[in-house]
Amino acid sequence: MELKLKARKWGNSVGLLLPKSAGVKPDEEVNVHIEKTKGVLRVKDIFGKLRFRRSTEEMLREADRELEPEEQGG
Repeated sequence: MELKLKARKWGNSVGLLLPKSAGVKPDEEVNVHIEKTKGVLRVKDIFGKLRFRRSTEEMLREADRELEPEEQGG
């Protein structure tokens, strides 16, 4: 289970309040992994690892073709 919690001042310490849905009981030991995000939103956090059907090179070529000015007959 992964939770995003906000650290709060608790006396001279900092504490994290776990929701009841975490299923942690009083005096129960848990392992905690701490990763500071500093408010940075990462694409992989939202979408995970993206996998495309076409290669990056193919997508870049297509984008280049779409950005080329159209030739006008005259």
